[in-house]
Amino acid sequence: MTSPAVELLIPRWIAPVVPQGSVLEKHAIAIQGDRIVALGPVAELIAAWPDARQTVLPSHLITPGFVNLHSHAAMALLRGVGDDLPLQQWLQERIWPLESQLLSADFVFDGSVLACAEMLRSGVTCFNDMYFFPESTVQAAQLFGLRIASAIVILDFPTPWAGSAEECLRKGLDLRDRLRSQERVHFTLGPHAPYSVGDAMLREVAKLSAELSLPVHMHVHETAEEVAQSLAQHGCRPLTRLAKLDVLSPEMIAVHAVHLDEQDIRLLVEHGVHVAHCPHSNLKLAAGIAPIAKLSAAGVGIGIGTDGSASNNRLDLLAEARTAAFLVKGTSGDAAGWPAHQTLRNLTLSGAAALGLESEIGSIEVGKCADLIAFNFDDPALIPSAADPVAQLIYAGGREHLSDVWLGGEAVVSKRQLNRPAAVRVLHEVAARAALWQTSAQYRS
Repeated sequence: MTSPAVELLIPRWIAPVVPQGSVLEKHAIAIQGDRIVALGPVAELIAAWPDARQTVLPSHLITPGFVNLHSHAAMALLRGVGDDLPLQQWLQERIWPLESQLLSADFVFDGSVLACAEMLRSGVTCFNDMYFFPESTVQAAQLFGLRIASAIVILDFPTPWAGSAEECLRKGLDLRDRLRSQERVHFTLGPHAPYSVGDAMLREVAKLSAELSLPVHMHVHETAEEVAQSLAQHGCRPLTRLAKLDVLSPEMIAVHAVHLDEQDIRLLVEHGVHVAHCPHSNLKLAAGIAPIAKLSAAGVGIGIGTDGSASNNRLDLLAEARTAAFLVKGTSGDAAGWPAHQTLRNLTLSGAAALGLESEIGSIEVGKCADLIAFNFDDPALIPSAADPVAQLIYAGGREHLSDVWLGGEAVVSKRQLNRPAAVRVLHEVAARAALWQTSAQYRS
């Protein structure tokens, strides 16, 4: 059997993330099959593979694909339905009533198709999702070629997907067993939040996480009300309760982590917990500003997430990263806090590490999957490119500058156009029927 052909990507710059801070010029990336097989000077790689197909990107920066560490993809169909409401009112008066009317496998598929197209054209190549009917979101991700970590969503109360926490777990594990051979599909355990899952199920989640090496993906300390409720009901803060139940571990991804005291931060550090930081959602719902400067200084692993379109309205991870960096600088009084290269790492390798995928994705290294994105700097908004194109990307670039995306070596986006005909066809079909979902429920209050 013949080996796959080699392709050489020859951009102006490469930001490999490892080693941190490095930017390579006059270098190329050799891809064979789904893997990076070489990274080196252009002349050396052309000499090694003189017959390789060359993709020359003379004004571009290539980075690893972005990892969206927290999303509710299907909520793209709920974009704008609860604007300008605080979290509990948003949930109880808008989101939960609409979900009770609308949720189905078809609804989740259509919303996820819209989200996948938006994320892919924003540079996201892997997303960590939490929503009902997860098989539908997985199907949408596969349509576009995206990598997905799909949560086995667990809640104590009935939903259109499952009648109990036990049924949630059973259905989710069954889905995991059926899809274990799918290379780009991964799973997490997704207890929704400490206030929506009881002690017995949380102990079971901790046990299964250890036995199956599954990350735990959970909303934690999102609001001050959540903390106060835990103190009233359990006599301790949510993270302390989770520690007592053995939920905290290096396998855990704590989403939001806004309202933290010093003891909370110590618990995160001691147990190696990762944090998914969602700054736009936190700000839009007035949940607060996460103490990311303190978490970062303490050594907590931090990735970046968009949350869902209903609480953010854009699935734009690069914009999230810029806001995250500015919030660290503004809240700490340190202009050097979360510098550009650190922010790029949070967009890529930190998210991959939280999912246990750092050996496969998150940096441009030989042997890793060729999940790569290219930004075109041939735009007045990015000229001059300054001494550091990574800083220019983080502080001046936007998703509109993304030109190309490779997933496992496959060019899934070229010059901002989606390349998979089947995905494009389904996207058009979904867009055409999106209005039907709106008319099938009372979207406006």
